[in-house]
Amino acid sequence: MRIVHLLAATAVLLPAVTHAQDMGGMEHQHRATAPTTAPAPAQTDPQAQHNAPAPTPSAPARPPQAAMPGMDHDVMGHGPADNGEMHGMDHASMDMHGMKGALGPYSMMRDGSGTAWQPESYPMWAIMGKAGDWSTMVHGFVTLIHDDQGGPRGDRKTFSTSMLMGMGQRELGGGTLTLRAMGSLDPLMGKSGYPLLLATGETADGRTELVDRQHPHDAFMELAAAYSHPLGRDLSGFVYLGLPGEPALGPTTFMHRFSGMANPEAPISHHWLDSTHVTFGVVTAGLVYKGLKLEGSIFTGREPDKNRWDIERPRMDSWSVRATVNPTPNLSAQVSHGFLHSPEGLHPEEDVRRTSASITWNLPLGGNRNWQSTFAWGRNDPSGGDHGYTTDAFLLDSAIQLGRWTIFGRAENVDKDELLGDEHDGDALAGRVFNVSKLSLGGYHSIPLGKLALDLGGLVSKYDLPRDIQPRYGSDPTSFMLFTRLRITG
Repeated sequence: MRIVHLLAATAVLLPAVTHAQDMGGMEHQHRATAPTTAPAPAQTDPQAQHNAPAPTPSAPARPPQAAMPGMDHDVMGHGPADNGEMHGMDHASMDMHGMKGALGPYSMMRDGSGTAWQPESYPMWAIMGKAGDWSTMVHGFVTLIHDDQGGPRGDRKTFSTSMLMGMGQRELGGGTLTLRAMGSLDPLMGKSGYPLLLATGETADGRTELVDRQHPHDAFMELAAAYSHPLGRDLSGFVYLGLPGEPALGPTTFMHRFSGMANPEAPISHHWLDSTHVTFGVVTAGLVYKGLKLEGSIFTGREPDKNRWDIERPRMDSWSVRATVNPTPNLSAQVSHGFLHSPEGLHPEEDVRRTSASITWNLPLGGNRNWQSTFAWGRNDPSGGDHGYTTDAFLLDSAIQLGRWTIFGRAENVDKDELLGDEHDGDALAGRVFNVSKLSLGGYHSIPLGKLALDLGGLVSKYDLPRDIQPRYGSDPTSFMLFTRLRITG
C-alpha cells in the first residue's frame, strides 16, 4: 500500500465527507436558529455580567461567550437520552458553567491540545463544574491493552495507558485566564514503552534508540496557563505558557481529536506531526479574529529524556508559527512550520525543520452518532547530523460512532530512516530511507456507567514493506490489540 493508495483512499473519503457536510451543515444551522428560550438582554459590562442574578430553571443560563450551536444537553449524561456518549450536540442549549474559548470569544469546544483548534461540533467527554468564580472541567481515561505485534521484529506485552486532565477558567482583568494540568501513569509501563512495529523516536535508556516500540508519555504532560484579552470587535490576543506545554506546531494531538483517540496505539507518523505535544518550556502568543488564528511559539526543541517522572529544564531554543482557520463549526485546517534545535539526545548536533498541514472534518449525525476524519501531512528536514534526508509522513484517520458502537481506522505512509540504525552501525541497510505503510482497523462497544463509559474493543494492523526489509520484518506481518478502556463522559 504505497503513497498512491493512501492518496486514493483520501480522494474517496474526503469528498464523501464534504458532500455529507454540506447537508449536515444546513441542518446544523437550521437547529441553531430555532430559539428554545426567550433571548436574554445583551450585557457588555463584565461586572454587570458577574453580578447578574442566577437564572431560573425555566430559563437556563447561556453566556454569550459559551454559546455553542448544535449540542443537546441531554446527551451529556444529564437527561433521559444518556447512554454515556455525547454526539449530535446542541451547543446552544448546553450549560457550560460559564466556560468559553481559552484564546478568544468563541466556543470552548473549538479548543484542542495546547493552543490547537479542532471543529466546534466534535464530541467532548468531560465533567463540568463550578467552584466560586472558577469554571472547571475534568476529563481522562485509563486503558488496559494486550498488544501482539507480528513478524520477526514483533513482540507481545500487556500494559496500561492513561491520561487525566483538569482545567479551571475565570474572568480576570477584562480577559479570560485558563489553567490546565494533565498527567499520565504511562511511565509505569517501563522506559522501553510498548511494542509497535515501524515506530521510531526518543530513547529508553539514554543510549539506545527506540525502534519498533512506542515510548511512554511523561507523568507531567501539561502544566500551562493561557490568558486572552479582547482587542476589538471579534478580535483578541492571547499568551500561553507551559512547563510542560505544546507549541504552535502541527494538528491537535492524536489522543485529543475524536478521529484519533478511539485508536489506543500511537501513529507511526507521530514524530512528523505532533510529537511536540509534551515540551518542557513553551511560550506562545497570537491573535484570534473570528475563525482565524495566527500564532507563534518559542520552545525547547529537545524531546523528553529517559526520566519520565521529572520536569526538565526549559531551553527555549526553537521556534514555530502556525495559521489555523475554522470556516464552519464542522471544519478546522492548519498549516505550520517550526525549527527544532537538537531534538534528539542521541544526535545532539542535528537540528530539524518541521512543516505540517492538516484538515479535520467533523459531522454530527444525530442520535448519538458522529463521524470525524483527519488528513495530515508532515515533513522533517534535518541538518547537521547523520540524518541528511528529508522525510515525509501522511496520515488519514477516521472514526464513526453509531450509538454504543464505534468503528475506527488509520492509514499511514511514512519515510523511515531509523529502522535499521545509523550508517556507522555497520549494517548494510543502516541509514537508508524506507517508505513503509500501515493500515489499522478496529472498533469498540461502550457500556455506560453513570458519568463514565467502559469500552471493550480491538484492532488489527497490516503493513506494506519494501522488499529489502521484508527478511527482517517478514513478508506479511499482522499485529493486533485487545483493549478495555474506562473514560469520563460527563
